[in-house]
Amino acid sequence: MPEKKSAKRTAPARADRPFRGIALILASTVFLGASDVTAKYLSATLPSIEIAWIRFVVFALIMSPAMLPGSPLFALHSQRPGFQLMRGVALLGSSLFFISGLRFLPIAEASATGFVSPLFVTALSIVFLGERVGARRWIATALGLIGVLVILRPGSGAFHPAAFFPIVSALAWACTLVMTRMMSGKEHALTTMTYSSIAGVGVLCVLVPFVWVAPSWHDILFGIVIGVASTAGQWIVVLAFRYADASVLAPFSYTQLLWVSILGFVIFGEVPDIWTVTGAVFIVGSGLYTAHRERIRRSQLLALDGELSPNP
Repeated sequence: MPEKKSAKRTAPARADRPFRGIALILASTVFLGASDVTAKYLSATLPSIEIAWIRFVVFALIMSPAMLPGSPLFALHSQRPGFQLMRGVALLGSSLFFISGLRFLPIAEASATGFVSPLFVTALSIVFLGERVGARRWIATALGLIGVLVILRPGSGAFHPAAFFPIVSALAWACTLVMTRMMSGKEHALTTMTYSSIAGVGVLCVLVPFVWVAPSWHDILFGIVIGVASTAGQWIVVLAFRYADASVLAPFSYTQLLWVSILGFVIFGEVPDIWTVTGAVFIVGSGLYTAHRERIRRSQLLALDGELSPNP
């Protein structure tokens, strides 16, 4: 009797192709930057929850073929469905808190603060990935936090309480990245994206009636732009992790700061002040050094594995 072909969608094996991963992460920053700028534009007329809801509805519509049993793209078979939904909630939290901050903050300031996520990844990796973090990486983390303080300037007249929103967003995004790393090579990218869209829509459909404002066709159009751009960006990020480690990709993700600064100036006339630029230098420098130490650590582990292997 011939074996019945499994309907499960298996995850492609991870491949060590760093240049492909870098190219993908650079492409993702263009889409994610455009999504953020459009979200700030919409925040002048719609509540943050409603903007996020439109974004995730579009996200879910794009992923709907993967939700239909019998479809060649069906991707709801997962070894860890609960974990997938948790990742989706973390992604939603990152999006929702960041959009909430955009209503009150210049986009360059919000984006620079949000890039503190690699520092959270460092801390979370100890707990969830069992990694050991040395003194140098903790010093880099401390320098990144100093950069955040430079941007926020707590206690000064320039401080706005909404500045905490991008920090919470960064923490949620770090949780998303760590969970992505934990599932990379085990779950198909299509499965991960599908569960994320389901989790986001499910939560937001409960929240949006409490803040609903009737959107104009103009608002709906830009909401669709946000949904398409952010979905494309997230998809590309998941694919990038298949070809390169986070330590390799992290430095190139900072190019998103360049895109949002340019678009923020062109569309909103926002020019980053010296505090934002200085703080961003600290944060980016910290992230680059953390990525450098991660590459060294990985090289050492690979060398050790080679020494222990009976078939070098």
